[in-house]
Amino acid sequence: MDSAPTAAPAPPTAPATPGSTTPGHATIQRVRAALSGLEHAWLPVRDGMPSLTLAPAVLRAALERLKERAGFETMTLVTGVDRLGITPRFEVVHQLHSLAHNDRLRLHTPLAEGESVATCVDLWPGAAYMERECFDMFGIVFAGHAGLKRLLMPEDYTYHPLRKDFPHQGIEPDRLYREWDRKRRAQWHPEGDAR
Repeated sequence: MDSAPTAAPAPPTAPATPGSTTPGHATIQRVRAALSGLEHAWLPVRDGMPSLTLAPAVLRAALERLKERAGFETMTLVTGVDRLGITPRFEVVHQLHSLAHNDRLRLHTPLAEGESVATCVDLWPGAAYMERECFDMFGIVFAGHAGLKRLLMPEDYTYHPLRKDFPHQGIEPDRLYREWDRKRRAQWHPEGDAR
């Protein structure tokens, strides 16, 4: 049975321009109006979701405006990307959803190693655990996050497992467990808290 050759996927396209009939046009117009005066750049659309990039200095103001002026009432994703070998090394990705308009928006914020980015937990409390996971796995600090601590790894673990320079063979877990167990046993008393 012969199969017809499949066409190559269309190259990424730039976001819609004013007056365009491209799907997502209303979203782009709403976002442009909300971010008026804030420096940002649109990224090529690769998966149908409008995406833009912003500097860390304007991220907080952009998030506030997108929630209040553009109707993005839900934060669905906060994560990091390690672009080892590229400067700046990291990228923080926020993905927003508007239930009222039934659309989404993705924000990319390039971040140098050691640089922090503003928290969005006061705007979207559900982002607290996403920011903690991003901190735990990548070491990205969210300034203003009151409870920023490790989520998946032990508090005294000094590595960030999703960084690209993390050893592929891992860190010897038995050694780490033995250290943790030794500390735990040193603090344990059979009589409880009575010493």
